[in-house]
Amino acid sequence: MIENFLKDEQDPKAVEKVYLRLVDLLTTGEEILYIAVQKKPLVNLLPDCIALTNKRILFFTPANLGLSIKFVDFVWKDIVDVYTKEEIIGAIFSVKTTNGAEMGVDYLPKVQARKLYQYAQDRKESEREARRLRDLEEKRAESGAVQFETPAVMASYQPIAQQAPVAAPAPTPAPPVVHEEPVAAAPKPDELTEKLKKLRTLFDNGLISQEEYNAKKLELLNDL
Repeated sequence: MIENFLKDEQDPKAVEKVYLRLVDLLTTGEEILYIAVQKKPLVNLLPDCIALTNKRILFFTPANLGLSIKFVDFVWKDIVDVYTKEEIIGAIFSVKTTNGAEMGVDYLPKVQARKLYQYAQDRKESEREARRLRDLEEKRAESGAVQFETPAVMASYQPIAQQAPVAAPAPTPAPPVVHEEPVAAAPKPDELTEKLKKLRTLFDNGLISQEEYNAKKLELLNDL
């Protein structure tokens, strides 16, 4: 399996150590995407390594003269940005997290640093899309709670739209006066309903905020 992570001149021994450690750390549905190995210009006996999975990024550092290996990991949703800087000898790859922490490895072969950056950017884009969908679901849930209260609000206004002015008593007996106001006013609730539907569509599509939606809805209801 480690052959899949030796395509860019990675040190096989270093990759094997990291791979064996990673296998024990993987969670359900987690897959290894890439492993990069530090290559110091003079002595490179105990190189640092970086591993990317579909769920997180891990920095590995040999300890106890190479007898053990320790690591620091960050899940993708906690990573604000990733950076790579190519120098005369190798390149630096680093990440910055939401709490301001920074972690990086220098003397990476440039091709490996570029691959790390490419994979990291892809994962960050996927995380942004997942976050956008989560936010949209939350907005839909919130708008659903507001919609549940809408019938009660409209019911309080409907009697007002249906009330017809009371005619003053005629001084002499006369046939009852039939008022046309309720017939003329009858389309108003339908028109209001259409406007509320259009307003809700704008909100569901994320074109207006929750505050704008509530304010405009109240304004429409007040016009009754």
